[in-house]
Amino acid sequence: QVQLAESGGGSVQAGGSLRLSCAASEYTYSSYCMGWFRQAPGKEREGVAAIDSEGGTSYAGSVKGRFTIYKDDAVNTLYLEMNSLKLEDTAMYYCAADRAGCSWLDAFWGRGTQVTVSS
Repeated sequence: QVQLAESGGGSVQAGGSLRLSCAASEYTYSSYCMGWFRQAPGKEREGVAAIDSEGGTSYAGSVKGRFTIYKDDAVNTLYLEMNSLKLEDTAMYYCAADRAGCSWLDAFWGRGTQVTVSS
């Protein structure tokens, strides 16, 4: 079973930047789709960004141009670089790994890291 551990969350002012990390317990990147999701209080969890097994990336419209997803295979770590943060980016951010493409129906999930953006 893949274990995922997020880190890098924190409090930042609007317009600031954070980089989230997701360390995987085993080498997953050769065949897994990896992604970042977030959930704000009172809202459903939403997809933020994903990177498939071939390195293709996709982003939610609300973060496109501000967030970048990438991975470092050498250290089994997924990253989310977040720039120009907005108040509405405040949420718990989760890392996910999916063996069956990017369907997220049977994915492994981390416990999350909190991101709080203030004015």
